[in-house]
This record gives sequence, structure tokens and C-alpha cells, in this order.
Amino acid sequence: MKRVITFGTFDIFHVGHINILERAKALGDYLIVGVSSDELNFSKKGRKPVYSEADRLKIISSLKCVDEVFVEHSLELKGEYIKDHQAHLLVMGDDWAGRFDQFS
Repeated sequence: MKRVITFGTFDIFHVGHINILERAKALGDYLIVGVSSDELNFSKKGRKPVYSEADRLKIISSLKCVDEVFVEHSLELKGEYIKDHQAHLLVMGDDWAGRFDQFS
């Protein structure tokens, strides 16, 4: 089974989020999604998300293309998350191009 992992804040959820999640799922058999914690979002953007961490987790976990959801607490732990979830493939949006090439 090919396990795919992706990450995001998914705040003010929109069709672009659905598109990337469906494309990620199409690359494998099992999709794992790391949802940024409220604290991580605050440290990156200087503000709390519009939707709470709990609400964003519930939204993402309700999608039929998503098999597993967890809270991402740190950008620096991406390698650990990939290892812990036994992911074979990391999928990120264009806005993260080049940031995680070490995992390719």
C-alpha cells in the first residue's frame, strides 16, 4: 500500500484544498493529512486561524479522500511525521516549492 502524506492549515476551507487533497490521494492508496495546530499557525502568520484546530481537523477528516488526520505542531518535524506515519510520498502545494526537497 502506497502511503501519501500532506500538510496544511486548511483555514477557511475552499475548493482548492479539496483539489490538492484529491490529487494527493490519487498518487497513492492511503492519504494522511497533517493539520497545522493553532500555535503553529500563530507562529508562522502572527494570528490564530479563523477556524479552530478542532474544527479544521473535523472538516479534513470528513472528506472521503482522507484516511488519517493528525495535528502538525512544528514545520521542523516534517521528517519525523513522514517516518512516524510510514509515508512513501510527500505532497505539498506550489507555495512550498523547494522547502522540503530533502524528503524527495
